[in-house]
Amino acid sequence: MKLARIGIQGDEMPAIALPDGTVRSLASVVDDISGAALSPANINALQRLDVASLPIISPPYRYGPCVGAVSQLICVGLNYADHAAEAGLDLPEEPILFMKSPSAICGPNDDIIIPRNADKVDWEVELGIVIGSRCSYVDEQEARKHVAGYCIVNDISEREFQLEGTGQWVKGKSADTFGPIGPWMVTRDELPNDDGLDIWLNVNNEEMQRSNTNQMIFGVAQLVSYISGYMTLMPGDIISTGTPYGVGLGLTPQRYLQVGDRMKLGIDGLGVQTQTAIAWRNQ
Repeated sequence: MKLARIGIQGDEMPAIALPDGTVRSLASVVDDISGAALSPANINALQRLDVASLPIISPPYRYGPCVGAVSQLICVGLNYADHAAEAGLDLPEEPILFMKSPSAICGPNDDIIIPRNADKVDWEVELGIVIGSRCSYVDEQEARKHVAGYCIVNDISEREFQLEGTGQWVKGKSADTFGPIGPWMVTRDELPNDDGLDIWLNVNNEEMQRSNTNQMIFGVAQLVSYISGYMTLMPGDIISTGTPYGVGLGLTPQRYLQVGDRMKLGIDGLGVQTQTAIAWRNQ
């Protein structure tokens, strides 16, 4: 299934995107695509629905973040060997973790706001793991049982905030709109081969990133198991699994997003995101 959230910011309704291109409302079935609704039992119940009886949502409409009320957005750094090389850093011996503020989350096609005093805003297409059931100290062999599904994440980063001065990753990753997720959360049963997905990103129609999730240093099961040994993972938490080669930081000369730049990014089976960079303005 492809589960989505449709509507204006802050007032999205749960929905299901169907193979024929229609989107139908799940508002009569679940309150939201979040938390307990992502449990294995509830996912199974959604799969048994007579979807033809659900109301069609007529376009145009906005895709919101595909998961609501995310409590933890946990990110993995340097998880592709080619990206570590372009950053001039050694391969990690264990996953590098950092947090991204949930307030950074936005819809997959929402504008990306270049923050005030920011000059080095960068792109990072990533596979997102959506947790479906509480897990702590889970064995690697059992880890996928706690995964509800997958989504695209664009881990937007401001490199000066992240790496210069005091060099704190979280402040370079957490500005408003720095976490587009969606357009859908694709349930685990529909995407059994999570370690063989093509992943790509273009800027202004120029290909910047192209790889495959089989190039990740630490795979899905390893990451869920490892992270659950340091924090309890809850339904609706998202793990962003790292980005491949081709970020602006690694180019010669370096290249960063400018107002009006347009990103398009995708992962096999998970859809496509499109975002335009706009200037920060005082609200």
